[in-house]
Amino acid sequence: MIVAGLRRQGSRSLYVQLPSSRSTSFVTPSPIRSNSSSSGRSSDPTDQVITGSLSGAKHASKLVPPGTFHSITTGGTSPDKTKNEARLLVSGPDATGIVASFSQLLYGHGCGIVDCTSESSQGDDHDMVVVKDDSVRLRHRGRMFFQRIVFEYSNMSVERSLVEGEIEAICRKFGMESHLSWGDKRRKMAIFVSKYDHCLWELLLRHRAGELSCDIPLIISNHENLRPVAETFNIPYQVFPITKETNKLEQEQQQMEVLFQQNIDLLVLARYMQVLPPTFCNSFHNRIINIHHSFLPAFMGAMPYHRAHERGVKLIGATAHYATMDLDQGPIIEQDIMRVSHRDDVKDLIRKGRTLEKNVFVSAVKAHLEDRIIVHRNKCIVFAE
Repeated sequence: MIVAGLRRQGSRSLYVQLPSSRSTSFVTPSPIRSNSSSSGRSSDPTDQVITGSLSGAKHASKLVPPGTFHSITTGGTSPDKTKNEARLLVSGPDATGIVASFSQLLYGHGCGIVDCTSESSQGDDHDMVVVKDDSVRLRHRGRMFFQRIVFEYSNMSVERSLVEGEIEAICRKFGMESHLSWGDKRRKMAIFVSKYDHCLWELLLRHRAGELSCDIPLIISNHENLRPVAETFNIPYQVFPITKETNKLEQEQQQMEVLFQQNIDLLVLARYMQVLPPTFCNSFHNRIINIHHSFLPAFMGAMPYHRAHERGVKLIGATAHYATMDLDQGPIIEQDIMRVSHRDDVKDLIRKGRTLEKNVFVSAVKAHLEDRIIVHRNKCIVFAE
């Protein structure tokens, strides 16, 4: 565990690492008058940045006089949201000092940390290695660290480029990767559909309700069926028919041109019943979200409800994942399940599955738009809201 105390004007704050999780919370004491020494340096220990193991931290309350702690936030995002909130995602090998380094960087430039959550692998990441006798052994890859920081930058004292450069320097030092979103640009999302409308309706209704922070400049389909839905929400609807008479490759190239013209950031496949070509997966790496109507990795591919019924399953599910060149095998973002019985026929499974599909799909899209996902190898680390 790590504790980092940061001095603020008029008050002092301690980042306290709680033993039950690696989510950093804030303890904000009431204003305290500092007693400065003759050298001009405060003698109050809370004026100093403290890092280290909290065999360490369990005595942190001794740093501040009793009765001065008046609020503790143990999770979630601060209710005092502003438009100037940025989100930083970092991932890499676990090491001492990572949390303190990013906290000190942001504080030093006048940024206030609103939420800081970190996770780490439990040392179970391995590579499979085939040795000479054809046996398979596991080679340990080491413990990994993942962190999401939401910080407020209204009073940032330097240019963004300087902060970005210092973040890159810390990442180089620790061998990490990072993604920084300043939160001042709405992303553009394109929706791909075929004939099923339940996921499309859910996305558009949630978007109208303000739950999805993005713009939807167009809906693309290979059928005319759902044009009335798009017109209900005044969203352009473009059809690229893919039939035996049309050239699939040419249609997909035209789709790609439209996406680039619109500067699309995210593609969502709302039950789009076509397999995307490698050019899409490469151009929008980890930016294509698909909803599959089964609890993957079970029943990959077509007609999963029919195959589930034939198998006599007692649970059905839905899976939202990033699309890759391997069909239905991309990193899983969100899943959910529902109990069924021998009394349910295929139509019952489809009907019950629709509720799972649309809720799982929206949850995954929302997590992506809020920068709550880190993809590590073929897994997704998804931070809570």
